[in-house]
Amino acid sequence: MSIVIGILIGVVGFVVLRIVFARLLLAKLRRDVATMAAGDHRPLLNGYAKDAVLVFTEGDHRWSGTYRGRDEIGRFLEDFVRYGLKGEITDLWTGGWPWSMTILAAFDDHADDEQGNRVYENHTILKCRTRWGKIVHQEDFYVDTVRMVAFDRNLTARGL
Repeated sequence: MSIVIGILIGVVGFVVLRIVFARLLLAKLRRDVATMAAGDHRPLLNGYAKDAVLVFTEGDHRWSGTYRGRDEIGRFLEDFVRYGLKGEITDLWTGGWPWSMTILAAFDDHADDEQGNRVYENHTILKCRTRWGKIVHQEDFYVDTVRMVAFDRNLTARGL
């Protein structure tokens, strides 16, 4: 009987730790995204491994492509800030072990023009694979890529 109780305690402890870990990770990522919205992308960038790869939605827009390494990802995030994009992680799912985890994040982003008019908004799912807490591979899946192309054209028309 004591073995069964020990196993149950272990299982409950494991589940509680997973829940606490997911909530802490969500809080950290939300804080880093809010910091980026305020103009500083560096805390978010620090979450990527040096050899990380970010695959961004293909299409007829300036962000299309694959970004390799922290320097290229840093330039991508700088552009995110430069063009006034702001976002929020609305939900998070995790699976796997800390040394090899998969994270899915629901991410809503938007941008306003100089007069405060909303010129872009979209919903994204970010799929991230991590290694010991650092993102090593990320793919972004946008609900509506046409909105992204329209936003890119809007930026071009505004000289940005």
